[in-house]
Formats: sequence, C-alpha cells, structure tokens
Amino acid sequence: MRKIIHVDMDAFFASVEQRDDPSLRGKPVAVGGGSGRGVVAAASYEARVFGVRSAMPSATARRLCPDLIFCHTRFDVYHEISQQIRAIFARFTDLIEPLSLDEAYLDVTRNHFGIASATTIAREIRRLIHEQTQLTASAGVSYNKFLAKLASDQNKPDGLCVIKPGEGASFVAALPVRRFHGIGPRGAEKMARLGVETGADLAGKDAEWLTTHFGSFGDYLFHAARGIDHRPVRAHRERKSIGGERTFHNDLHADDDLRAMLESIIEIVWTRIAEKGAKGRTVTLKLKYNDFQLMTRARSLSLPVSGREQFTQVARDLLAEQLPLPRPIRLMGLTLSALGDGPETPAEVPRAEQLTLL
Repeated sequence: MRKIIHVDMDAFFASVEQRDDPSLRGKPVAVGGGSGRGVVAAASYEARVFGVRSAMPSATARRLCPDLIFCHTRFDVYHEISQQIRAIFARFTDLIEPLSLDEAYLDVTRNHFGIASATTIAREIRRLIHEQTQLTASAGVSYNKFLAKLASDQNKPDGLCVIKPGEGASFVAALPVRRFHGIGPRGAEKMARLGVETGADLAGKDAEWLTTHFGSFGDYLFHAARGIDHRPVRAHRERKSIGGERTFHNDLHADDDLRAMLESIIEIVWTRIAEKGAKGRTVTLKLKYNDFQLMTRARSLSLPVSGREQFTQVARDLLAEQLPLPRPIRLMGLTLSALGDGPETPAEVPRAEQLTLL
C-alpha cells in the first residue's frame, strides 16, 4: 500500500505578496489584472471571505470586495520560492509529481530516511517550508492520490489531515460531490438534479447508471465514490499541453460577449503558461455548442509562441474566423500545445490536460 502526501501552499501568490509587503497583511489581496478585462489569478483568505476566487473577472471581484487590493504577478519570485519548496521535497523522496508552482504529490512509501510514518514526514515538510519561506502549507496524507488531495483541502489554511487505510470510503461518503476533483459547479448541479449530492449518494449508483449519465467520466466517479485510485505518483511527467476552459451558467451567442469571454480565458491561461515557463507552437480554440457538439480550431506556428501578445492575437484570430457563430455555446477553452522544441505529429494535437476554470 502506498503512502502519498499532497502538499498545497496556502493562497500562494497572495501570501507571497503579503509576506513581502507587511502593509498588506490582514487585508484582502488579489494577484492579477486589476483593470479592464483582468482576471484574478489568486486571492488571499481575507479576500475569499467576500467570495473572491481565482479565475474570477477583476470587475466582479471589486464589486464583491470594494477594498480589494490588486498586486501584479511576479512569476520570477514565485518560481524562486517554488524551487526552495521542491528542494525540501527532494530531501525525502525522488517520487515528486508537481501539479503547479504551489502543489505536488509525493510518494514516501520508500523515502531517503526510512521514516515509517508519512504523517511524520508531512509535519516535517510543513515545518521546513515555514522555516525557510515564512509561508504556510497544508498537507493531506493517505494511501492514494485522490484521497491525499481531498485531505490537503480539509483543514486549510496551515492544516494537516490524514486518511488512514480503511477510512477512505467513509471519508468520501460524507463529502459533497463538489469537493471531488474534476466536478465543477455545472457538474454538481447536474448531479443534484439526479438526486446525487454527497459521496454516499454517488456510491449508491452502479457503474452502468454512472456511464449512462456521465459517459467515460462515470468510471472515475464509480471508483472515487469508494475512495479508490490506482494512479501512481509520476515523477518527471511530460506535459503535452497547457490550457483552460470555462463552462457558462448562461449560453453565449453575441459577438461582443464571446470576445469578452475570450479575453478572460486568455488572461488565466497565459498566467498558467507563464507559471510553468512553457513554450509551445500550437494554439487551439475549443467551443462547445448548446447542443453539446464540440468544435476545435488550431493554428500551429513555425516557432514557439513568443509571448502573451502573440498568444492573444492568435486566439483572437481563431475566434474571429468563426464569427458569427451559428448557435450559442456553453463552453469555451484555449490550449497551448506542441510544448518543447521538438516536432509534433498531428495525432498529438491537441491532447490537453485542462485546467477547469469554472
């Protein structure tokens, strides 16, 4: 049985800004674009009290919290701190799967110090992070990745949660389904209409029912509802694309609304690209119509995208070529693929590991 730790920094970007500027401590802070069509990249816990969240349009965030203080992103600083944190992880294990600058899975089943208790390792990692960076991290400890990630969110901020062998199914049963990774607001709404609101409700459905209502996602739901996850921690995982998508509460059709939505998606996707320091040659626009028909349009460049300005222009051009749309859409997404310097075959475009924004 594996011993897995999921470490997640608490409000990472915003906490760094509050650490480096004492005048911001205890105040609602957002990192990202504070004007025009800007988007919140991160929010402090003081801002979250007002409902401010990442991927939220800045104008909406300001309405929710008039005293919100915006800070520009400083990815060079975030990268440097992230490297400090990764070095702490590496003291204990080589099996590290980073998910972003501020979170990672660690497999400590066999670790460099022969420590039998994963909980002891998690406590020591959190102590070292605070000692070296003056920032807090939350950690989840369990026997698989799905449960460890749920656990790390359980006692935030600055918390630790352990789900022991044999406790996974009962822990999941008590959770609302919106806490499951991969289930967004729209998915939770659909489940509620079907009478599924908790992990226990989900566990009461058989595999056939879940596949009927959720397609291939049903297999994941069947196992997740029982606390089952066989995925290993994958060190040095090769990422094929970086992207994001938004599912709307109301379908969009007007050209101006579509352009405005694209700008917000560009903002958050480019934030993730910059965070990863990624380079890619192919930009793909994804549209899902209100009848669930999916359309993608891609443009590949001879050289990697040079920066945000070029990425923005290619994305705008891809959308402009489709306007006016024949019918409303319920989802829009963007990805950057063909990462790295090597050539990409058509079969690899675009297999995106998407960041779901809403």
